Amino acid sequence: MPREGHVSEYIQRLKERRANLWEQAKALLDTAEENKRDLTAEEEQTYQRLNGEIDQIDARAKNLAEAEQRSRDADAAFASLMAKPEERKQETSEDTELRRWARGEMRHIDIAKPGGVAFRDLVKGTATAGGNTVPTSFYGRLMAHLIEVSGIMMAGPTVLSTASGETIEIPVTTAHSTASLTAEAAPIGESDPAFAKRTLSAYKYAVLLQAATELLTDTGVDLEGYLAMQAGRALGNAFGVHAITGDGSSKPSGVITLATTGKTGGTGVAGAFTADDLIDLYYSVIAPYRNSGSCGWLMRDTTLGAARKLKDLNGQYLWQPSLQVGAPDLLLGKPVRTDPNVAAVATAARSVAFGDFSQYFVRMAGGLRFERSDDYAFNSDLVTFRAIIRADGLLVDQTGAVKSFVGGAT
Repeated sequence: MPREGHVSEYIQRLKERRANLWEQAKALLDTAEENKRDLTAEEEQTYQRLNGEIDQIDARAKNLAEAEQRSRDADAAFASLMAKPEERKQETSEDTELRRWARGEMRHIDIAKPGGVAFRDLVKGTATAGGNTVPTSFYGRLMAHLIEVSGIMMAGPTVLSTASGETIEIPVTTAHSTASLTAEAAPIGESDPAFAKRTLSAYKYAVLLQAATELLTDTGVDLEGYLAMQAGRALGNAFGVHAITGDGSSKPSGVITLATTGKTGGTGVAGAFTADDLIDLYYSVIAPYRNSGSCGWLMRDTTLGAARKLKDLNGQYLWQPSLQVGAPDLLLGKPVRTDPNVAAVATAARSVAFGDFSQYFVRMAGGLRFERSDDYAFNSDLVTFRAIIRADGLLVDQTGAVKSFVGGAT
C-alpha cells in the first residue's frame, strides 16, 4: 500500500501500465490482421494474459480506493480516541453504535440527524427483531455492493423508491406520434402515441447471514463493511438475475427480455457478431436515446473479450480503454458494463444490449429491512442477521430505447 504522499503517483503509474498493456494487446491483433490470419495459440495466450493484467489493475485500483476509505475511517476513529475524555463522551461513532446493536446490547439505534445529513428508516423492526434504524452510511455501503454485482444497476436505471409495496401502474410507451406532410386546407391526420399499462410490484429478495459472537465482540473487525458486503452482494446477485432475464411472471421483467431486436447476426457463425453488426446495433437506437447519459452497452465478460478484438472499416478498434482507472471502458464511445446473466454468444441468443438504460425502471419498496436474532442459531452461538429488499423492474419505453443483438440461425 503506497504512502499517502505517493498515492497520486501510484495511480498514474497504474494508468500508464494499463495503457501500455492495451497497446501490446492491439499490436498482436494488428499483426494477425495484417497477415490475414487468426492469432496463433501462443499469441492468443499472450493476448489473454495481457487482458488479465488489465483486469488485475482495475481490481487493484478499486482495492486502493477502498483502502483509502478505510484509512480515513481509521484516522477519524483514532482522532476520537485521542480526544479529551469529556469530548469523547459527547461523540458517538456510527460503527460503535452498529456494533453494540449487532451484539444485542441495544434494541434500536437513535442517532441525531446532523445538519445536511439524512438518515432513513431501514428496518421494519419489532422488539424481538432488534433495531429500528441504521445509519445512512451503512445503507449506502450495502447498496454499493448490491450495485457492483449487477450490471443493470451499474448501467444507470431510473430507481423509484416508495415507502410501501402496493402495486404501481406505469404507462408504457409502445409507439410515438408521427407527423406528415399536409396540403393547404387539407385535414390534418391524427396520430396519438400508443400506451399500454404495466404494473410494478414489490417482489421480496432476502438473505440470512450468520456471524460468530466472537466476531461481533472483536473490535478490530470492520463489522459494518462485513455485513454490508455480504448482504449487498447476495441481494444484488438475486435481483440481478431477474433484472436481466426475468419474464415478469411472479418476478421482475428483465431488460433483455423486453429489449427489441436491433440487429440479427449472420448465419453459420454460431451466433457470433462482427464489427459491422455492433455498429448496426448502435445506430438502430435513435439519437435521443443514444445521446442520453445513461446510454451504454451490456454484455457478459466473455462477450466483451470478443468485442475487444473488433475493428471498424478504418482499422480503428471499437473498444477503447477508459482514461481513468476504475471508470468503465468504452465501445464505440459508449460505456460498456458486464453482467454474467446476459446470454453468451450463441445461435438465437440475445448476447448484447445497447440503449438508454434510464428507461428501465427499478422499483424499491420500503427501503431495506435489516434484522437480527440471537435465538435462531442459539445452539451454535451464532447471531443471525436477515436482510430483505422488495423490488421490481420494467422497461417503460418499449419503442426501442434498448435494443439487442440476436445471434443468427445456424
